[in-house]
Amino acid sequence: MKTVTLGIQHLLAMYAGAILVPLIVGEALGLTSEQLTYLVAIDILMCGVATILQVLNNRFFGIGLPVVLGCTFTAVGPMIAIGGQYGISAIYGSILVSGLFVVLISRFFGKLVRFFPPVVTGTVVTVIGITLIPVAINNMGGGQGASDFGSISNLSLSFGTLLFIILMYRFTKGFTRSISILLGLIGGTIIAGLLGKVDFAAVAEASVFHMVQPFYFGMPTFEWSAILTMILVAMVSLVESTGVYFALGDMTEEKLKEEDLSKGYRAEGLAILLGGVFNAFPYTAFSQNVGLMHMTGVKSRKVILVTGVMLITLGFIPKIAALTTIIPTAVLGGAMIAMFGMVIAQGIKMLSSVITDSPENSMIVACSVGMGLGVTVVPELFAQLPQSIQILTSNGIVAGSVTAIVLNVVFNMTQSRNKVTRLREQKAS
Repeated sequence: MKTVTLGIQHLLAMYAGAILVPLIVGEALGLTSEQLTYLVAIDILMCGVATILQVLNNRFFGIGLPVVLGCTFTAVGPMIAIGGQYGISAIYGSILVSGLFVVLISRFFGKLVRFFPPVVTGTVVTVIGITLIPVAINNMGGGQGASDFGSISNLSLSFGTLLFIILMYRFTKGFTRSISILLGLIGGTIIAGLLGKVDFAAVAEASVFHMVQPFYFGMPTFEWSAILTMILVAMVSLVESTGVYFALGDMTEEKLKEEDLSKGYRAEGLAILLGGVFNAFPYTAFSQNVGLMHMTGVKSRKVILVTGVMLITLGFIPKIAALTTIIPTAVLGGAMIAMFGMVIAQGIKMLSSVITDSPENSMIVACSVGMGLGVTVVPELFAQLPQSIQILTSNGIVAGSVTAIVLNVVFNMTQSRNKVTRLREQKAS
């Protein structure tokens, strides 16, 4: 019973992050309530599958640590952009290819990590967080194009939800604090229900049980810019997961070898690949569950396996998934400000340790964030360029990421090589 209770704690700690991604993406793409219910349900189920793939330890995949996987917020902005430009089929085509890419490079990714130091990954995460804020602001008003956009009731709900989350974060500790966003969503929805702004039709129409369906939204299509975008997202997620792996390795007193990391990356690639097949999302290690383990002192793989089984079970019950779709857009917007703000804060935290190291790093961040935000605000800037070049310039996240990678090579990696060459020359003389 204790194991089950601890498993429920881990489920609650990651649940808000798990359901917010499909809700945000589905709403942005204009999915019906039935489609949105499926998207939430399959995402919950795939979170469980991805977690079990990672916790298991065999010759081929699985790092064998108590790690919980969930859909990455890094993918939210890119998925919305890809869906808006090419349609939902291109989203899943790009996820499929990125998952296959991760599986193929899993053995060698340790060598590629040097192209993704904190100055690059921190910049990418910051750009992604910044580009998501307009989505949150629109939802706070009731959703773009809503007849009551910016009404007093919508603003009261959104700011009330945000205030509730802030107060929970300020005046509670431990586990309660870790689920403050989930509690904020529940509290905001209850108040909205009392105001008559919650529609339970989706719950009434949802079936009690369903079977998962490959390619629910149709066969995937493949667009180069979408694929490149999702591969970049996957690479950043792998770097973030690497940090979680090492943190858990320290906590469990297990020394990770190169082969362990390769199996961890391969499990993540398989999870992304399955996400593409079943029309879910890219998956990454969730750091909030690491914090929960640190708080409880329980670091058992058995507990995380129980969490994975619970997630899979919930994923087969659309009624529960439908409950999340009744959250009013304004309530969702209030929670999104906190969630996306945390994404930006995480990016800034990653940059804080390196931006003062050298003026070169400051220039990398300045140009990359400026380019990423600029292309997001004025996407037609590069419309006159050849289509092959627009692959790198049509999306602000890709533009900012590529800028960061290239400038890091120019400022840091070539400079390091020059230093090594000079030292060798000095020794030779």
